[in-house]
Amino acid sequence: MPPIVKTAAMLFKQQSLHVKTAIPLAGLFVTLLPLLMNTIQVRKNLNFRIVTFLLCLILIAAFGIRVFAQAPKYSNEFLSIGVGARAMGMSNAFVSVADDATAGYWNPAGLLQLNSDAQIALMHTEYFAGIASYDYGSIAFKADENSALGFSYIRFGVDDIPNTSELIDSEGNINYDRIRSFSASDNAFILSYARRLNENFKLGVNAKVIRRTAGSFAGAWGFGLDAGIQYIHGDWRFAAMGRDITSTFNAWAYNLDDEMREVFTLTGNEIPKNSIEVTLPRVILGASKNFTLGRGFGLLASADLIVTTDGKRNVLLKSNLLSADPAMGVELNYNQMIFLRAGAGNYQKYSLPSEKTARSVQMNIGLGVVIRDVLTIDYALTDFGDNSIALYSNIFSLKLNINRRDRPEY
Repeated sequence: MPPIVKTAAMLFKQQSLHVKTAIPLAGLFVTLLPLLMNTIQVRKNLNFRIVTFLLCLILIAAFGIRVFAQAPKYSNEFLSIGVGARAMGMSNAFVSVADDATAGYWNPAGLLQLNSDAQIALMHTEYFAGIASYDYGSIAFKADENSALGFSYIRFGVDDIPNTSELIDSEGNINYDRIRSFSASDNAFILSYARRLNENFKLGVNAKVIRRTAGSFAGAWGFGLDAGIQYIHGDWRFAAMGRDITSTFNAWAYNLDDEMREVFTLTGNEIPKNSIEVTLPRVILGASKNFTLGRGFGLLASADLIVTTDGKRNVLLKSNLLSADPAMGVELNYNQMIFLRAGAGNYQKYSLPSEKTARSVQMNIGLGVVIRDVLTIDYALTDFGDNSIALYSNIFSLKLNINRRDRPEY
């Protein structure tokens, strides 16, 4: 039986509370979405439409909180890192700003802001002194004047990990030739669709497939949905993004042979069992504004509030039910050709050796350059000045416009 079929079978065979409620939650989303779309087509009151959509997101998230109160924190956390050096230079305060191919990750509604018929985006960075690699690629294009499509791929992985489980043979001899290497990686495939509802209001949805592996020993398949909106009013932009709105399920399956099980037993480790991991919903609210400074200079200021529903996290605003992490960013440009960026976010509280506590805020900076309105090169340095407990990273990304045309004015 193919692995993905086994995963689907696991989802239906599990008797835990998580899986029993997967169908009701998915059914809730399927029920609410047509009602929402009908409301959008019929109602003329824009505020009513925005409030209706946000209430749907909150309602779905609230069901997730009540149903999955025991779900683990930090599931699929690689999808919270962010993509694109432009966004990272602004400390990920980007859901209202997203207007390029990276919008498939940040807010799919922003795909309608593409300034070309199609765009390709690529990014690479490394973490933990080069031990882990983080890669991203996407392509987005306009299907027509009122809709756009995108596809994104994200990988966070550690490669060439030595497998020493067979280092010692059955006679107790050390044999380095028995060492093999493997990779542990998290992968996401995201299909995005955006639709313009009027000249100011846009809606986008994501369907994503998660594939996580640890060599040939373990693997998981996951499935989830995202939804986002953007509203543009003059120089202002407002946005809301719901991630994992029906909760995302990862079904883990383990493939351990008898020899590997014996190693686990002899070393005092628990033999893992097939299980389900749940990623609870999160809602990101954002606003941004463009300022004209004169002499070719312009400024973009942005702020996001990331609301998680998996309990108390180590962030600025927290409770046993919800946690909220603010982020702010600015982008200074000259003639839309040269860009300087800065941002602050990732508030943390940590313990010192003296048993006291300290607080930190992660500062990011970045720059970008546009070459002949075709190629954009962006760079970001995260945790500038080493002011937080996070590790700094150098991030590079590229964007390539295909069949460029002028950005429409709204």
